[in-house]
Amino acid sequence: MGKTLAGVAKQLRDTNKKVQLIYAFNGVGKTRLSREFKQLVAPKNGNGEGEATDQPESPRGKILYFSAFTEDLFYWDNDLALDAAPKLRIQPNSFTDWLLALLRDLGQDGNIVRYFQHYANDKLTPHFSEDFSEVTFSLERGDDENSDNLKISKGEESSFIWSIFYTLLDQAISTLNIAEPENRETRQFDTLEYVFIDDPVSSLDENHLIELAVNLAGLIKTSPPDLKFVITTHSPLFYNVLYNELNAKTCYLLERREDGTYTLAEKKGDSNKSFSYHLHLRKTLEQAIANNQVERYHFTLLRNLYEKTASFLGYEKWSELLPDDKQAYLNRIIQFTSHSTLSNEAVAEPTPQEKQTVKFLLDNLINNYGYWQQQEMQNG
Repeated sequence: MGKTLAGVAKQLRDTNKKVQLIYAFNGVGKTRLSREFKQLVAPKNGNGEGEATDQPESPRGKILYFSAFTEDLFYWDNDLALDAAPKLRIQPNSFTDWLLALLRDLGQDGNIVRYFQHYANDKLTPHFSEDFSEVTFSLERGDDENSDNLKISKGEESSFIWSIFYTLLDQAISTLNIAEPENRETRQFDTLEYVFIDDPVSSLDENHLIELAVNLAGLIKTSPPDLKFVITTHSPLFYNVLYNELNAKTCYLLERREDGTYTLAEKKGDSNKSFSYHLHLRKTLEQAIANNQVERYHFTLLRNLYEKTASFLGYEKWSELLPDDKQAYLNRIIQFTSHSTLSNEAVAEPTPQEKQTVKFLLDNLINNYGYWQQQEMQNG
C-alpha cells in the first residue's frame, strides 16, 4: 500500500538513521518531499504532528535544507531601465535573514568565494554587498583590472547557491563538534537535528560531481553522531559515489504509484545492483505505455535510456541509435525534454501520436541492439 509524501517524510523521520540516501527519477516528487519533511520536523506553526502550539518553531532551528526551493530564494535584478549592473538578490525571509547574518558575523564570505571558484572558474569572483542582501560577479584578470559586473549562467548560479549552503553546513558541523556549547563561536546550531539535501548542482560535469559527492561524504563522516542526513538524487553517479563513500547509511528507491501515492523501498547495493537503473527505466516506460499514461517526463526517461545504452555500446552520440529518420525523432525528444520555462515555448502534453512515438522508440532500442537482446535472454 502506498503512502502520501507526508507519510514518506514520517517514515524517514521515524527510521532514525544517521544517513538516508534516496534515488528517484525526475518528476517523482523529491523536491516536494523535502518540503514535507521540513514541515514535519519543524513546522512554522505546530509541533510536527499537526497540532497547534503557542510557540511557533522556526525551521532553521532543527533543519538545514537544500533544494529547488532554496534556489528560488535567489533572483536576478537586471534593472534594464537604468542600465545598471546585474545583481543576484537574496529574497529576505526568516531562513535567509538567519543564514546571511551567520555568514556575515562569522566571516564566511571568503570561504564561499573559494569553494565557488573551485567548481566554476577561478577568475569568476562574487562580491557580497555590505548587508549580504545581494551579490555581483566579475572576472578578475590578474592584472589589477576586473571586468564589468556580469550575469553568470544558470549552472554557475546553482554552484554559487550550493557553495553558500555547503559553507554554512561546514560551519555548523565544525561548531557542533565543539563538545561544550559555551565554548562554541555561535549557539545558533545547538538545536540542529537534520540536514536535507536534494540534488545539489546536477549541472556539474562528472569529475566535479564526483568530487562534490566525496567532499559531502567526508563532511558527513566528521559530523556529530546525532546529526542526521537525508539526501535525494536523480543522478545514479552521485548516488553511487555516496553509497560507496558512506558506510553507515540506509538506501531507498522512491517511486510514485499509479494512484498518486508513493513507496519508499529499502535497497542494498549501488544503483545498478540494487534497482538495476537501466531495467527500471525500461519497466517504468513499459508500464506507462501499457496504461496509456505517457507524460512529458517519460520522454526524459526514454532519452536517458538511449544515452545509457549508447554509452555502454560505445556510440559517440545517443542519437545514432534512433531509427532511419533520426532528425525527426531527435527533434521530438528534445522538444519534450527541454527545460524551457518561457511561456511562448511551453510544450503541451503529448498527443496520442506522440505517446505512440515513445512505444516505437522503446521497441527500436530493445529489438535492434544486442545489449537489450542479451538482457531478454538472461531474463527469459
